[in-house]
Amino acid sequence: MTGERVTRRLAAILAADVTGYSRLMGRDENGTHARLKGHLTERFEPTLGRHGGRLVKLTGDGALVEFASAVDAVSAAVEFQQAMAEANRDQPTDTAIVFRIGMHLGDVIVDDDDLYGDGVNIAVRLEGQATPGGIVVSRTVHEAVAGRLKATFEDMGSLALKNIDRPLQAFRVAWESADWAVSGRPATALPADEPPPLPDKPSIAVLPFQNTSGDPEQEYFVDGLVEEIITGLSRNKALFVIARNSSFTYKGRAVDVRQVGRELGVRYVLEGSVRKAGDRLRITGQLIEAANGAHLWADRFDGGVADIFELQDQITTQVIGAIAPRLELAEIERARRKTANLDAYDYYLRAWAAIYRYSDEGSKEALAMLDKAIALDPDFALAYATEAVCYFIRRAFSWSADPAHEAAEASRTAQRAMELDSSDARILTFYAQTLIYNIGRLDEAVSCLDRALRADPNYANAWMWRGNTRSYLGDAERAIEDIQQALRLSPLDSTLWIAHTGMANAHFLRGRYEEALSWVSMVLRQRPNSLSALRVAIAAHALAGNLDMARQLLGRYRELDPDARLAKMREWWWFRRDEDVEKYLKGFRLAGMPE
Repeated sequence: MTGERVTRRLAAILAADVTGYSRLMGRDENGTHARLKGHLTERFEPTLGRHGGRLVKLTGDGALVEFASAVDAVSAAVEFQQAMAEANRDQPTDTAIVFRIGMHLGDVIVDDDDLYGDGVNIAVRLEGQATPGGIVVSRTVHEAVAGRLKATFEDMGSLALKNIDRPLQAFRVAWESADWAVSGRPATALPADEPPPLPDKPSIAVLPFQNTSGDPEQEYFVDGLVEEIITGLSRNKALFVIARNSSFTYKGRAVDVRQVGRELGVRYVLEGSVRKAGDRLRITGQLIEAANGAHLWADRFDGGVADIFELQDQITTQVIGAIAPRLELAEIERARRKTANLDAYDYYLRAWAAIYRYSDEGSKEALAMLDKAIALDPDFALAYATEAVCYFIRRAFSWSADPAHEAAEASRTAQRAMELDSSDARILTFYAQTLIYNIGRLDEAVSCLDRALRADPNYANAWMWRGNTRSYLGDAERAIEDIQQALRLSPLDSTLWIAHTGMANAHFLRGRYEEALSWVSMVLRQRPNSLSALRVAIAAHALAGNLDMARQLLGRYRELDPDARLAKMREWWWFRRDEDVEKYLKGFRLAGMPE
């Protein structure tokens, strides 16, 4: 470990544990295990999801959870304990599963996906001080949430905790069940979004297909096939097609298509399976009307791996025919196949599987895969464009050891993709990102994104990046309209944090600091180490007068980027208007960032 930089961050840590678990297991091992698993699945995990909690690990009879916000952490804890109290109301006392919860807001050490340090240890020790069904929090948590929740705090004084070298002031949390009985969300929490309304044209979501090959290594292949079907459907301007990242939030889950239809705001759902055995493929698909679960169409497609593109086209054509028989199928735009080399296509699919991990190693792995794809097919336009995306992601997360070299590579690969195919919406969008972040040619980027949306009006990524670019150009209101459309096309996107950051930036530029903070807080729950989100949060808190929070967030930012200076901040932006740059710099100065 000598010489390695330890990664730290500020986090609200929740530690939960079952009271008397050994006794319960000794009495009824199978039944206790089944009840605990049911509570975790039906109550604990959904509560974490509503409040932005990240489950770090399960510990047999307990759990460790990380939150970016102390308010969210306490809200989740109260909601869960309230839900457990209701679940146990008719349960015999000697078999009921009852949790104790401890919470602390402090510094933690990050190692891969696990957390260590006093921040974790204190939460675990405080859990031991809670009564069954109760919650105990540290002074730092109490200070962060006091007056912001419908809960009261009883001072327990300074506690001597095992293996903690100093006494710690703690508080017992109390609440009225009536305040939390319906949704568990206090008035200060963001309200749950209403289900989106149905569009005024046929709308569809394509769910991840099941991999029935018996080989987990084929997941990337199945996912890639579904993405191509989504892309094919999107090209029909008479359809409203949900973006890939929202559809894929249902991957690995048993879902009711009626629920999918309500959550995504679509009339139709396509689901299916893929079996790949050697060079043979079998694809099944069924189209369902979400409102009533009626099956409109089902079919099976058999062929060789070499026929994959033809099979994708067959599925796309039949789905459109089933949804809207009056549509002219001749209007289905056939994109030119990007490669005739199936091995190159395979590497391309593997690269995207690595990119979606959003990690330094994942991006390096993706670049290696794309290099192999290009070596096999030097005219593979999408592979070049995807390399540019990798370099952009690496810059955004400060993973690059040589930013100048990677910026040059991004420009080279994006330009090569455009030379090969400037009609594909994805390539146009990826090229626009390079124009924005490597060259600063904003007007040309907007023009590219306009072309992308003419080619594929359902491409959420293009709407989002056009909105971001319009913010840089000083047109924040039109930026908000574009990003709202992106959110409608992909309401459950795993990368919503990018769109939310764009919304926060646009509202910040308009001087609506509280609204900016409401958007950026959602980002930091999902991506607590997002540098772009932290920049908005620091400046917005500072200009809103929340200097203590701005300084705290600046500390976290400088842990992630120790070289952060005002001079360096200027390198991150390509705002057309000097006043927009100065607005951010003013916030950073107030927070204490050095020149």
